Amino acid sequence: MELQEIAKQVVESPLTKEESKRQFIKLTKQHNIKHTFDFDEAWEVALHLRRKKEFRQKINELQDQLMLNDNSFKKDSVELKETNPVKHSFADGCYIREIYNPANEIIITSIHAQSHPFFLMEGKMSILTEQGIVNIQAPHHGITKPGTKRIIYTHTPCVFVTVHATNLTDPDLIDKEVIAETFEDPRVTKEDMKLINKFLPL
Repeated sequence: MELQEIAKQVVESPLTKEESKRQFIKLTKQHNIKHTFDFDEAWEVALHLRRKKEFRQKINELQDQLMLNDNSFKKDSVELKETNPVKHSFADGCYIREIYNPANEIIITSIHAQSHPFFLMEGKMSILTEQGIVNIQAPHHGITKPGTKRIIYTHTPCVFVTVHATNLTDPDLIDKEVIAETFEDPRVTKEDMKLINKFLPL
């Protein structure tokens, strides 16, 4: 069984823990592999990938449902630009994006294709991620990883800032550089494979 086959099985057709353990032992002997990890560590990676796949499916389904709601603001709509204004700034090799979000707003973000820092400058929000609900309050900062897509609820008015490494100065072109259209984007799947490669070397 090749690495790509294992990765596909882990995500799409998961075995029980006991079945996985038998397969783990069999393949270890078959390929004479000396692991730097044990089965339980590999099992945790499989669970992580499974949770990630389920979360991504559900967030896409929710976004599709919200798009059918006439009261939802669509991306790039005039209404959205008026209620959630964005300020663009530039420095050497950096693009700084500042957005204002009103209170009591549900936001589904785009899929991030690159790693970058973010800063909550004002306000309080709850964020649903693959790891669960995280409550943050300004001042707060963190790192967004490739493949991240969030559901955000703003408890108060918020000012959110992201910083991206780029030499471009056109926000529309920058969007194409830092945003992925789907989770199948190679920049996103590359991050998933890094985790699998770490625990399931060739």
